[in-house]
Amino acid sequence: MAPSRSRSSSNNSACLKIFGLAIFGFAIFSFYYQNAQLKDHYVTNTANVLESSKNAFINVEKIAAKMEKKWLEDGTAEKEMKEYVAVMKKDEDELRTHIDAAAAKKTSEVANKPVEAPPASKQMAAVQSPSGGGKGSIIPIDLTVNFLHVIDKAPGAPPEPIIPASGSKYRSPEDFLPIVTPHHIEFRWRHEAHTGSKPDDLFVTAYQIVVKTNNGGSLVWDSGKKPVDEKEGVRIKGVPWDGPTPTVGQILQWSVTLWDGSGNENTSLLSKFGVGPEQEEWKGKWMVHPTDMDTFDKGTETYAQSRSNECDAWKRRRPLPLFRTKVPIEKKTAIASALLLVSGLGSFRASVNGVPLSTSGPIDPPFTDYSKRVMYRGFDVTPFAQDPEMVIGMTMGSGWWDHRPVSGMAKPALLPRGPATVRAQMVITYEDGEVVIMGTTDENNGWQAARGHIRESDLFTGEMVDLDVLSTMEGWDTVSGWTDSTILDKDNHDPYKEINKWVETVPYRTDVTLEERVQRMSIRAKAMKAEEGKHFPDGNNFADPVGKLVPHEIPPVMSMERIAPDEIHDLGGGRWLFDFSKAFSGMLHFDEGVPEPIVPDSYPRAHGFKQARANGDGFITVIYGESLEMTTGDINRVLVAGLGLHDGGPRHVSKSAGATAHAFCFPEDHDAILSQRDVYVVPKDANKSSYTKARQSHFTTHSFRFAEICCTKEPPKGVHALLYRTAVPEWGNFDSSNVVIKGGYELIKNAMVSNMLSVQSDCPHREKLPYGGDLVADSPAALAFFDMSSFYKKTIYDWLEAQWANGAYTETSVWQDLNDYAGIGYGAGETVWASAPLVLSVRHYQNYGDEGLLRKSLPHHIKWLDFLAKYFDDGMREKKYDDELETYTSPPLSGLGDWLAMRGRDTWLTHTGFYMASGRCVAYMAHVIGKADEEERGMELAKKIRDRIARLYLKNGKDNFDLPHGSASNTPGPEMSLFSRIVPGEKRCIVLKNWFKREGHTWPGDEEFRFIDAMSEEDKQEWIKSGELTKRGDRWAMGWSQWQGFNEGIFAIRYSMKTLSEMGFHNVALRKAAGTGMATPEYMMSHNATTMWESFWRSEDLYSRNHPMLGALAEWMSSSAAGVSLFPKTSGGRKMLFWPQFPHSAATLKYASAEQGSARGDFAIAWRFENLPEDESQYDSAVVSIRIRLLIPPSGEAELRLPFAQSSSATATLHNSIVLPDLSHARAEARKECEERRRKKMGFHYNWDYNRETQKWFKRLNGKAIGTSCDSFLFHPSLDKTDWGKSTSITARLQDRETEYLSPGLYEVIIVDWPLEKEVEGTGRIGNIPEYYKADGEISPYCQDNQDFDWAVDDATHII
Repeated sequence: MAPSRSRSSSNNSACLKIFGLAIFGFAIFSFYYQNAQLKDHYVTNTANVLESSKNAFINVEKIAAKMEKKWLEDGTAEKEMKEYVAVMKKDEDELRTHIDAAAAKKTSEVANKPVEAPPASKQMAAVQSPSGGGKGSIIPIDLTVNFLHVIDKAPGAPPEPIIPASGSKYRSPEDFLPIVTPHHIEFRWRHEAHTGSKPDDLFVTAYQIVVKTNNGGSLVWDSGKKPVDEKEGVRIKGVPWDGPTPTVGQILQWSVTLWDGSGNENTSLLSKFGVGPEQEEWKGKWMVHPTDMDTFDKGTETYAQSRSNECDAWKRRRPLPLFRTKVPIEKKTAIASALLLVSGLGSFRASVNGVPLSTSGPIDPPFTDYSKRVMYRGFDVTPFAQDPEMVIGMTMGSGWWDHRPVSGMAKPALLPRGPATVRAQMVITYEDGEVVIMGTTDENNGWQAARGHIRESDLFTGEMVDLDVLSTMEGWDTVSGWTDSTILDKDNHDPYKEINKWVETVPYRTDVTLEERVQRMSIRAKAMKAEEGKHFPDGNNFADPVGKLVPHEIPPVMSMERIAPDEIHDLGGGRWLFDFSKAFSGMLHFDEGVPEPIVPDSYPRAHGFKQARANGDGFITVIYGESLEMTTGDINRVLVAGLGLHDGGPRHVSKSAGATAHAFCFPEDHDAILSQRDVYVVPKDANKSSYTKARQSHFTTHSFRFAEICCTKEPPKGVHALLYRTAVPEWGNFDSSNVVIKGGYELIKNAMVSNMLSVQSDCPHREKLPYGGDLVADSPAALAFFDMSSFYKKTIYDWLEAQWANGAYTETSVWQDLNDYAGIGYGAGETVWASAPLVLSVRHYQNYGDEGLLRKSLPHHIKWLDFLAKYFDDGMREKKYDDELETYTSPPLSGLGDWLAMRGRDTWLTHTGFYMASGRCVAYMAHVIGKADEEERGMELAKKIRDRIARLYLKNGKDNFDLPHGSASNTPGPEMSLFSRIVPGEKRCIVLKNWFKREGHTWPGDEEFRFIDAMSEEDKQEWIKSGELTKRGDRWAMGWSQWQGFNEGIFAIRYSMKTLSEMGFHNVALRKAAGTGMATPEYMMSHNATTMWESFWRSEDLYSRNHPMLGALAEWMSSSAAGVSLFPKTSGGRKMLFWPQFPHSAATLKYASAEQGSARGDFAIAWRFENLPEDESQYDSAVVSIRIRLLIPPSGEAELRLPFAQSSSATATLHNSIVLPDLSHARAEARKECEERRRKKMGFHYNWDYNRETQKWFKRLNGKAIGTSCDSFLFHPSLDKTDWGKSTSITARLQDRETEYLSPGLYEVIIVDWPLEKEVEGTGRIGNIPEYYKADGEISPYCQDNQDFDWAVDDATHII
């Protein structure tokens, strides 16, 4: 026993020493780090910083005492233990003496010198930030400059990549630094109430902005204390710079101080931005790898070798180039700041001395028409200026600029194209004010290029990485990795021989002017006639021109979430299927690299690599997809086929096998389906340790839930998925007790997240394009989810740039000639799609109050209105619509209309309705900025068109508001016309009543019939009983419902749901949202959906399964099911409308809640039924209470509207909190509890699986995270002790339909004696509702609101 005890004692002693040293080291680090922070921290926080440092040493003492006790009790190493603890305590006493002395000195320094708060740690969602200092009730949070936040680190950032041994020890201070130009700077912030504040103090009475140079330097601008009288309606919408013009290259920090209603102040933490150049202030040129440039020059040998073949020329520009330059750092005096300004086409990632400057990259710069406008980034590289030299590196991808020249549903050939090119300059500002510009891209600054490790990069087909090149070129962007330039043999051009051969770059050259390119596109779009164009001489250099440089207008595309696999399945043959439990856009990250591959007997489809196999090279492939192919269990590549190029797949071969393989420049290893695929390759004779270098693809994104990795003996370890999207803050959320409704919300939000890749796209795999119709339909939902202020401003700019000279707007923000046939001609996109920039301009102002955007965009919108006035009527006649619609009986004649509806689409109405909306939008914007003539013109035009629609759609006397000679079954007639105030007020109720006559129908879809044929008889009988199956002819068919599901297209979803809820039939809207069977969110989730589908019917070979196009439903959930939305006539997100509405029966919904961010701060609502009986059979007959809680942030306001009470016995009271409780704690705790519920998968609980052996469908019961219901933070138990003030009766509001004005604060409404009742039945799932359309008299109390049924010029909500 003695030897064993001795070893134990020795081990204990060694462990203790190591642990003690670790604690001791941490204490020293904590002391010096926090002591250093004091020099830049407010006096008010000094005590906190010092206290936390001292606590570190106190903890040492406590831990040591516990360890001493334990080891002494064990009888081990008594003497040694005592001695060691004594030493630790002595050292701690000495350090405590030092810190007390430092504290006294620092407090004295701080008290006698004005200093600043340290830089804020910015979060991506609208996360509450601590105050920089002060006693005021209002905390300024989420500081932005030109709508842009600093992003310290992307929330889902992967582990730091491998940094070469010769790399710098310094790191970039942030992932994204906003850059502004000297004459365009505007400050904004949001508000949060301090815990313990009083409601009367939650008004801003004054503000002060202070701007200083970086790291707490000298004062640049002090706005002074500016009084604001918010109680009189004055609101701050944005504060423009009003100081001395800042200097290009400066990095500035700023804070804002707010004074509350009692005159107490609170100062924000610091934010930060850089000052960049205007286009004309840029130095240097766009630079290119010389042989890349030659592929665009008809006079070169390289071009001749490509045989004038665009695909061959594209391959000659692969592998993609790396760029670098070496900059000596002159330390004349102390360096105040160093700002690197850089851009690159297609996409780029910048590094300095071997260290990447950001985790962004897949689409950087953001997607625009690069021939007109290219965005640049700014990076604070001040820390790297401590190195004697800087090597600036640029890794390049293809992006939207030099993509593989294959074309399908989208037409990349119409986009501007050129070789990979970079432009950069570094501005160093010294403490004495001297400014030096270095590292400019031109012939005289030593910029080099070489081909690197990325063999191919494409947004649609994926990326191929040579791991051996990656390994052998490690350190290429460091000083020690620098080599002199060499000379290439252009006569025998082989790009693979140019790998790691550094050559001098050459300037970008083109003979094509922007005017020539625009004219060429205009003629092709029929926006001008060829004979009207100018003659441009032919030139040899045919690359497209590069547009003007502007600072980043939006946050970059970044990794916002890092997701571990939920399951890993062995598919055999070395193939592994990773399931990440939800679909999103991004790629895999291999934290530990990948194992060496094995060679299977045969490669699974699309996992082969013919050239590598012929060479004997090793490779690993990754295939990405959203769903599994039902007959094979493999990833369904067809549904994510880039550009729609596929042969139909193994079950639905729509073309002869491999027919798409002949498509121009189609990748040979994709097996007839253009696939989302990444490849990691190591040449035959290379070092196999290179496989450990694999990390991720960088310049592509894939839409996937599933990823197949092939072929390895064991699955790779440390695999995570990175979710990428534009890094706008997330600020909206919804919850409810109904898992189907909550799950539907998540379907839409997940799809929206997937489609925010610098543009709001239709699908994140097949097309990736910004369609106007999708924006019109879905922007209300996106605005509820996220702060879209910068994103939609950029989107509007995209459309303004794309506008043709004749005034026509296009269908997509970068013209793609996709559905122009559906418009009125002359270059215009389909009228709804082309109206997107006007509708977005209005919605942007309603949410963010940016009057400058209206002033810039209104002249363009007036040109569009002029275009419509000139061409619309004749264009519609050319499309065979007669003026009186006498021959219009079977839509659509032309147009997309209410796209992907399950009933007939009335395209005349959508064309004409959005012509009306264009007039309204112009009137709205002109009203805001005081253009009376244009306001009057827009109003008169809109009224004229509205009256025409009403006359034509009511002339048959049927009052169903459908086309005069139609079947009263088209969309979006009554829905759009009721919501948008087209129906005359006196006809409102009868049109509403007749709407309930509409019925659903059976659906003849192939997949649905095949599903029914493969159901068990038991399941089939259950569906027949529930009405989900009805007879269509002699066979059973699924059906779509009008009132228990959806049939509407992308626009009428919003119109129908909002109309029902706003006009007294919220119970019907809830029934639609909670419906089961085909054409419901339930149907999608039962087929394992985690994102919204493109269509309400199931598709295995065509329609996307990641498509937010039908997602307007999500905005209804927040605004109606929970009850918070922008007040229709507000601007700048100042005022909300709280309008909670309830189901007839608690069986449908027992509670709901929503958080809604705005430019003012975060609003929130939660309601729940209380005193529900234990017996759920009484949920449609009991009398219950309802508790509602409402939160209004400082500087905000709201109107409360209660639902109409059917019973006169119901009463309502309102009170507010005397002081605000700790809402941040309640929110954090509620979020933790919700995350735990989601981890336990307490949401939607089943799905249909296909048994490939029996070829039958069966229902699998298994819990899912999607749809998990969570309680609102407003009902968290920690708020139960809130001190509420005196109650006021608002019972009258249950009957008079008037609103109650609410100022900032926390409120509670209690309604008692609220009777529940049974929901209306109608005539079955696909039937109508005779209880409503056969009712005598008015069927809704809201029918009496006819006097308010004309559209008002300041109503942004009902504009269309």
